[in-house]
Amino acid sequence: MNIPIKFGTDGWRGVIADTFTFENVRYAAQATAEYFKTVEKTERAVFIGFDVRFQSSKFAHAAAEVFAGNGFRVVMMDRPYPTPYVSFEVRRRKFAGGIMITASHNPPIFNGFKVKAHFGGSATPPITAKIEAAVAALYERRQYGGPRSASAIARSLNDRPPLQSEIEIIGPEKYYSEHMKSLVDWDRISKSKLKIVVDSMHGCGGYILENLLAGASCTVRTIRGDPDPLFGGINPEPMMPQLEPLAGVVRQSGSDIGLATDGDADRLGIVDETGRYVNTLQTLSLLLLHVYRNKGWRGSVARTYSQSLMIPRIGAKLGLELYERPIGFKNIAELMLEHDILIGGEESGGIGLSRHLPERDGIFINLLFLDLLAATGKSCSQLIREMWDEFGEFHYDRRDLHIPIEAGQSVVDRLKTDPPPAFAGRRIQGIGTLDGVKVFLENDSWILFRQSGTEPLLRVYCEAPTEGAMKEIMAAGLKFVEQFTSAGVS
Repeated sequence: MNIPIKFGTDGWRGVIADTFTFENVRYAAQATAEYFKTVEKTERAVFIGFDVRFQSSKFAHAAAEVFAGNGFRVVMMDRPYPTPYVSFEVRRRKFAGGIMITASHNPPIFNGFKVKAHFGGSATPPITAKIEAAVAALYERRQYGGPRSASAIARSLNDRPPLQSEIEIIGPEKYYSEHMKSLVDWDRISKSKLKIVVDSMHGCGGYILENLLAGASCTVRTIRGDPDPLFGGINPEPMMPQLEPLAGVVRQSGSDIGLATDGDADRLGIVDETGRYVNTLQTLSLLLLHVYRNKGWRGSVARTYSQSLMIPRIGAKLGLELYERPIGFKNIAELMLEHDILIGGEESGGIGLSRHLPERDGIFINLLFLDLLAATGKSCSQLIREMWDEFGEFHYDRRDLHIPIEAGQSVVDRLKTDPPPAFAGRRIQGIGTLDGVKVFLENDSWILFRQSGTEPLLRVYCEAPTEGAMKEIMAAGLKFVEQFTSAGVS
């Protein structure tokens, strides 16, 4: 039985009108409702949000009707709004859970279904496993003569149709912004006179940061702030080359910083005062130093497998416990439920802190970066140089190779069983298999190959002490991949 609903690193996503259909959204909602019924010590209620993608609001309403049909009180946003806001409201209201209709940073042809647990973060792997099992049971029931649609299943299980009156439509409230402000030195940011460019990439971030800073001494200009289901023809992922327009405006306007958020505003991207991209490995390292030294916060540190060697170096010097997890912020969020995580991050723009939410949040982390600039009075490039002087210089790159799943998996399998003796003339010192295959090289360098299990995409990550070394190692990695695909790599 072919079931199109599979949960990846953060929810289920699919191509709109192919696997992401109203019928499948209803099945996902029904399966999620069955899990939410088991959540104790919460109100039997669900908070639902959606992004700017094609038909997202209608997909959200279809899901809302299924939850209402299952006897849940449903609160739904009246406009596209960030995913972390949904997580925050679920926790604040003590709801059984939440749903966000979004495909985050993926191309415009995709949409997705994110499940937010009662604790205010992404559903953990054990939770999504239960939801997937419920999905399978629903499809099996349909296959063997049960009700044909998920909405019919919801009615048959609960003996009544959804009631429109049980769906409450609301606008944004003040609690989320007040909470974020309480975690930074808002007075210092307000008086900093920073010149800021915000790039919402036509997604959920909109003009939120600009409106938050209204009345402050800061000068804030938002680009790509209006919603666009096609995201201006790009993937709304806050990294280069998608942030070239932001870099150009920062340079042209002489601004101090450029801050970006992705399609649903749970990830961030930064460019410095020269328009140079500050990758998330650097961002996480700078913020770790900031919250420990400038703010005096304490706790453990968490990083995913594709994050920087800088993090364990800083952690060792500061005497912090370090956790390393497979790629995907949900793995860090799981840690946050058991440990006080000072800060944790993945390579692809997701950073979070336990004292905020067990969730990545692009809006909050951008505010925290402004807090860093205001606290130090230094430029972003100066802060990076000082960090390198203290802990060593590192450079990083990532390539997304669109090759068949079988070819990408062959690359990973070969490196696990029969790796070459060297990459770019650098001897291999070890092989790690926590997620994909990570090749550790001499001189504090590494290259990681990770094949997606759901799409034809092989990601290659690399870090080295110099930019030249990083480029040489990445080139050698791409050349290694070419032998497994006749069409080359792109």
